[in-house]
Amino acid sequence: MIIKSFELTKINLIQKKFLLLFGENDGLKDNEVKKIKNKYNFPVSKYEENEILENIENFINEILNKSFFNNQKIIIISRATDKIIKLVEILLEKNIEETIIIIKADSLEKKSKLRTFFEKNNELIATAFYPDTNETLSKIAYNFFKEKNISIAQSNINFLVSRCNGQREVLIKELEKIHLFSINNKITDVNIIKLSNLSENFKISEIIDNCLIKNKKKTFTMINENNFNADESIIFTRILLQKAKKLLNLSTIYEKNNDLEQTISNAKPPIFWKEKEIIKGQLKLWNPQKIKSLIFNINKIELEIKKNINSSIIILINFILEISSSDVNN
Repeated sequence: MIIKSFELTKINLIQKKFLLLFGENDGLKDNEVKKIKNKYNFPVSKYEENEILENIENFINEILNKSFFNNQKIIIISRATDKIIKLVEILLEKNIEETIIIIKADSLEKKSKLRTFFEKNNELIATAFYPDTNETLSKIAYNFFKEKNISIAQSNINFLVSRCNGQREVLIKELEKIHLFSINNKITDVNIIKLSNLSENFKISEIIDNCLIKNKKKTFTMINENNFNADESIIFTRILLQKAKKLLNLSTIYEKNNDLEQTISNAKPPIFWKEKEIIKGQLKLWNPQKIKSLIFNINKIELEIKKNINSSIIILINFILEISSSDVNN
């Protein structure tokens, strides 16, 4: 029997006993399992399919043994394949009471024997869990940040969602990571990028650093190695703006004391050692007046991107290449 995920809570699983959860959305599957566990509050035993199949007779005997089963139990079998059908057929013939057996599988094609077996048998339940839409994930993220009282721009939420490939489980892990960080730190666009492990090659901060140090060749190469979307282009301008403001503060100090080492050493917040040489190079190239002009243009470009979202990537790339090519001290 086919049951939608939102209908599972209405089913008496003690009567049905066997439940197949399949599909790519592991996060949503885990949520449903959690709801079942909370609803019935039975002791839970977890197995991998291969553990059971290695000694299927022993497993069946243990289930039928009341001392093992403790009268009530939820049994979760993960990584299931067609091979588990034999076990289900045997258990259907037995008189199992107050037992819920949850079988979890990855994506199953329509012609899958396991899927067909559960869908066509009215004594069994089959529920598919497909990837979430970006709209659904965006609502999950919005509600999470609202509940945790974390102020975050919608563009940052869109960025996180766009990198999850419809995987709720991935998004939730990233949200929890941001929450833990927010306890003692302020959430910024830069922090969102640094905290996120969603894309190993996504190095906005590094692209901006090379842009501001006038390394046009490396900047162009790194842009070509990354695929940006509209939301990421806004994130890009925000991070560029933050770095420009930080550079303006340092440049103003440097103009007064004319001591590069002292400016770097006394910077607040302290500059991480890996960034020191990069910032030194930037300070040699940019003066306060030019940085103020850059900040003005960054704000202007962000507005242009928001008004022309379909052309946002082209607008951003042209702007970045213009910065990395210009002679800032003339």
